[in-house]
Amino acid sequence: MSNSQISIDELSVNTIRLLSVDMVQKANSGHPGLPLGAAPMAYVLWSRFLRFNPQDPKWPNRDRFVLSAGHGSALLYSLLHLYGYDLTIDDLKQFRQMDSKTPGHPESHITPGVEVTTGPLGQGFANGLGMAMSEVHLAALYNKEGHAPVQDHYTYVLVSDGDLMEGISAEAASLAGHLQLNKMIYLYDDNNISLDGPTSLTYTENPMKRFDAYYWHTQHVPDGNDLDAIENAIRVAQTVTDRPSIIAVRTIIGFGSPLAGTSKAHGSPLGPDNVKATKKFYGFDPEQSFQVPAEVYAHLKQPGQKGAELQKQWDADFAKYAESFKAEADMFKLSFAGKLPDGWDKDLPVYTPADGELATRQASGKALDAIKKTVPFMFGGSADLASSNEMDKSGSDSFQPAHPANRNVWWGVREHAMGAAMNGIAHHGGLRTYGGTFLTFSDYMRAAIRLTALAESTATFVFTHDSIGLGEDGPTHQPVEQVLALRSIPNIVVLRPADANESTEAWRIAMTTPKSPVVLVFSRQKLPILDQTKFGSAREGVAKGAYILSEAEGGEPKLILIATGSEVKLAMGAQIELQKAGTPTRVVSFPSWELFEHQDKAYREKVFPPTVRKRLAIEAGSPIGWHKYTTDEGGIIAMNRFGESAPAEELFEKFGFTVENVVKRAQGVLAGHPEDPEMEKKQVVAKGD
Repeated sequence: MSNSQISIDELSVNTIRLLSVDMVQKANSGHPGLPLGAAPMAYVLWSRFLRFNPQDPKWPNRDRFVLSAGHGSALLYSLLHLYGYDLTIDDLKQFRQMDSKTPGHPESHITPGVEVTTGPLGQGFANGLGMAMSEVHLAALYNKEGHAPVQDHYTYVLVSDGDLMEGISAEAASLAGHLQLNKMIYLYDDNNISLDGPTSLTYTENPMKRFDAYYWHTQHVPDGNDLDAIENAIRVAQTVTDRPSIIAVRTIIGFGSPLAGTSKAHGSPLGPDNVKATKKFYGFDPEQSFQVPAEVYAHLKQPGQKGAELQKQWDADFAKYAESFKAEADMFKLSFAGKLPDGWDKDLPVYTPADGELATRQASGKALDAIKKTVPFMFGGSADLASSNEMDKSGSDSFQPAHPANRNVWWGVREHAMGAAMNGIAHHGGLRTYGGTFLTFSDYMRAAIRLTALAESTATFVFTHDSIGLGEDGPTHQPVEQVLALRSIPNIVVLRPADANESTEAWRIAMTTPKSPVVLVFSRQKLPILDQTKFGSAREGVAKGAYILSEAEGGEPKLILIATGSEVKLAMGAQIELQKAGTPTRVVSFPSWELFEHQDKAYREKVFPPTVRKRLAIEAGSPIGWHKYTTDEGGIIAMNRFGESAPAEELFEKFGFTVENVVKRAQGVLAGHPEDPEMEKKQVVAKGD
């Protein structure tokens, strides 16, 4: 069939399909099958429903579209180009190439119009949850009777079989159903194929019955090429007022190609001959690539032009709104600009030793409470550990279907979904988000934290019970390698504060760090408050990552003790004993490797003079990485094995986290014997051997 014989709808769909195929083929890498099968539903959504302005991709009231099946990125790039975003045909030709705007999976900080960085399957599914939560919360905060809505948009997500197989989607779907997020509409590319073969090899459930149980509205479209049926299903979904919607659209992967319906169409280019055959099937010139008929460009410009008019009207309505609700309008603009209110930190607590010992998790809770009083767009909560994370547990501020203006989120035991939904909240705009759980469960959240860092986005991850100090719950819950694992992620700031004042400053950094997630790591056990009239200033020191907490007495230090978190008190105690014995000893509190590495060489050498090579690092976690700071003449007191189930005090003593052992190890460092064979043997030999 020639192009002149088909409708503009079909011609547009086929253009989307073949642009995607050409991108994959030129790169000799990618996934052509999804675009060939899912292009019709994408076309219907973008042409007949999606509200967007390609000239302003960050319009606050645009509909959000997330491609959770990020391997099908060629489809998204074709859409962005054809619908008028700043993505040229030459950008499409650079698909998956160095420094291009069209990477293998969508990245929000690289490509205009990409809402969130998706990659691992299931992440985008849960990102959509965060975006839908943001919309309903912001609508409740800002929308006023008698004025056009400030926030009133849908969140659409295209998901695949793989997304629904991943456990994170179950967590996100469960919470979305509980929250009755009716502006959350998902399109399921139901093609019965995954990378290794037919889904029947692993997947024989009825996923729509599962979503019925999650309290979602479910529909089936039996023919993924039936544009009107897809449109009707979306319109029905928009009428649902008390639950999210998912529409299973039966498609044929690689439709129109010789590999249609097989896993061979999933993750590899079709090949030159198959590409030509596919173009013949659709009535395109098989010898030409990246073909876009002029009438398709003209047709697909129209939704963006309509969106620009919608935004123009929204701007005018917002101006009227601002005349009546100036404070709310100012706060809305401030929050979407990523800024904080003047004086946001005026109530942050400052402590003295007279306040008594305080766990850093408790200090974190007090800092967060103070911030929430001055920053009305703080939005977050805990994964069923509010009492441990010291977050709101009263229930009076619970974000629930009947109370969407409330801002304390009860995530439930859903750490995977919490992390990815936080990422969605951060990308949505207008809110500052945080989420808390035990440090050991950061393993569950690592993919989401990594994607937040990769996307240069901001969120605050709050982790407590930070070491073997957790105690009796035992090694399944005692983190050993987690702080190291988090530090290893690029573009992240990890802070493990030593006392209540350092905890306050850690929150200040979390609120003011742009384009990076911040991880706060807090203790379960109470810790002494360091006297800032005698020792280094937490306000100045924490911001630099490491600082001289207590200077050596009697001249230039001969030894430097380095510690983080609860182990700083051990360094302070050991300093007293070592200086009594005549060794001038400096104590460095080192809450953040990343912030310290951002300081200039002069400051780093002020804290760690190159001439003072006798150093001892103390951290109840993995020793990996500390050698950079201890030098080849220094030592490390750390954990080389998992902990045990016992009271914290007994564990710290067994594994050498005592003042007495710090002094002993320090003396060994001074004598040229930095290692401790006895402790290493104790840590290597398993219990019971």
